[in-house]
Amino acid sequence: MATERLSMRKIREILRHKWAMGSSHREVAASLGVSVGAVSAAEKRARLAGLDWPTVAALDDAALEARLYGAAAEATRRPLPDPAYLHTERKKPGVPLELLHLEYLARHPAGYAYTQFCEHYRRWCQDRRLSMRQIHRAGEKLFVDYSGKKPQLTDPATGELREVELFVAVLGASNFTFVEASETQQIGDWIASHVRALEALGGVPGAVVPDQLKSGVTRACRYEPEIQRSYDELALHYGTVILPARPAAPRDKAKVEVGVQLAQRWILARLRHETCFTLPALNHRIGELAVEPNDRTMRHYRASRRSLFEQIDRPALKPLPETRYEHALWKFVRPNIDYHVELDGHYYSVPFTLRHERLDLRHTATTVEILHRGVRVASHLKSPLRGRHTTVPEHMPRAHQAHLEWSPERLTRWGQSIGPHTGLLVEAILADRPHPEQGYRSCLGILRLAKRYGDARLEVAAQRARAAGAKSYRHVDSILKHSLDRLPAPAERSHDPAAVVHENLRGPDYYRS
Repeated sequence: MATERLSMRKIREILRHKWAMGSSHREVAASLGVSVGAVSAAEKRARLAGLDWPTVAALDDAALEARLYGAAAEATRRPLPDPAYLHTERKKPGVPLELLHLEYLARHPAGYAYTQFCEHYRRWCQDRRLSMRQIHRAGEKLFVDYSGKKPQLTDPATGELREVELFVAVLGASNFTFVEASETQQIGDWIASHVRALEALGGVPGAVVPDQLKSGVTRACRYEPEIQRSYDELALHYGTVILPARPAAPRDKAKVEVGVQLAQRWILARLRHETCFTLPALNHRIGELAVEPNDRTMRHYRASRRSLFEQIDRPALKPLPETRYEHALWKFVRPNIDYHVELDGHYYSVPFTLRHERLDLRHTATTVEILHRGVRVASHLKSPLRGRHTTVPEHMPRAHQAHLEWSPERLTRWGQSIGPHTGLLVEAILADRPHPEQGYRSCLGILRLAKRYGDARLEVAAQRARAAGAKSYRHVDSILKHSLDRLPAPAERSHDPAAVVHENLRGPDYYRS
C-alpha cells in the first residue's frame, strides 16, 4: 500500500523536527499525528531531493512540493510491503511469508527481494513489542497539565466564590515545578501559561508533553493525535515539539501527575484559609508558596528540585527567542466575489485573483494575516468596526482602483470647469443620493458627454435639465441626443406659489382677516 501523501505543512514540520530538532521518528510521529512510516518516507524523499533544513525553510510550499515530487520520484519505484496486512494474513492458517512475498511481487514486480521483505516485517514486529520505559534526560521534556482540584477567587462585593484553573509544568530530569492559576482552560489561557512557564524556567526544553485536552489537541487519538494549530505555532516559535501523552496512560506523564499532587498538597491546601480577590494576587501568593516544595530536599535524590534544576536541566535548556510569542488564532476563509474575507463582522481585502480560493487567516489582538499555501498574501491592522471594510488599493482590479481616484470635490470642480450649470447639476446629483459614491457613475457619464458634444452644448443641456428638475445621466443624454439644447432655454422652475395663477387657488390673501 502506497504511503499517504502529506500536506506541505506536515512535511515541513517533519523535516524541522528531524533536522533542526534532532527528534526520533517515533517522537515526530507522536507530535504531528502521522505514522512512523510517513516520517521515514518524507525524510528519505527530502534527502533524495538534495535538501537540508536551511533550504527547506527558505522555500515556499509550491517550490518545496516541486523539489520533493520532482527529484524524489526515484524513491517511489519500489513500494514497501504493508506490515500490518502481512501480520493479519499470517494469523490465517497455512499462510507463510514466502506466499505473501510472491503475492507482493505479483502486485509490484520491481519490489523488494525476499530478504529485505522479511527484514522490513521483522523490524515492524519488534517495534510493536517495545514497552515505554521513561528515561528523563537533561532539558529533554516539560510535562504540563491542569489540576482537578481548583483554587478560588472571592468577589469583593458579594463574597461569592469562583473557581479558576491551576496550571502545572514539571521538568522531567529535575522535577522542578512551575505552578500558576488561570481563568480558563481555553486556548488563549493555555498558551499564555506555557509562555510564562518557559520564561520562568529561562529556557526551552526539547519537547512539551501535554495531556490530550481540547486546547492542545484538536483530534484526540492514541496513535495519531492532531495538534491544535496555535499550539503547534507556539512550538515552532520556541523551537520545541509537542508530544501528547496517550489517552488513559498516566505513565506517559507520571512526572506532572506527581507535580499536580505536590501543588494540591503544598499550595492549594495552604490557600484554603486565605482569601484572594484578583488573579494577579492569587498568582503572587502561589509563587511564594511554590518556593518551599522546590527548595525541599527530596529523599530519593538527596537534593532539592531547584538544585537539580540548576545542575542538570538549566544548562541543557535552549535559550528563549528574542521575542515573546504572541498568541494567534487560525481559521479557514474563502473570499467572495468582492475579494474580502470576514473576521468578527469586519471585512479585509485580499488580492482579487484569489477570490473563491481556500485561504488561512491568522489573527492576533492587533493584526490580521491571510496566507495562501503558506505564503502571506495580505496583512491588515485588526479593526473592531463591524460591517465595515478594510481595503488595500493594490488588491483591487484596475477598474476598481480607478474608481478610488474620484471624490465629490473632484467631480464638482470638473463640472464647474465646464460651466456653472454643469457644476450645480453635479452637486445636485451627489446630494440627491444617500451616499455620494452612488452618484459617481452618473456624474462621470454626464461629464464625459463633453467629449462627444462639446463643453458649450453640455452646459446648455445641464441648464435645461436643472430647469426640468432632472438629476440623472439619462436626462442629459436624451437632451443632447435629440438636440433639445438648441431650443430656447426655459426659465428654471420657480418654487414661489404666488407666481402660479389659477381660479381654484385662493392665495395667501384669502386667509387674512
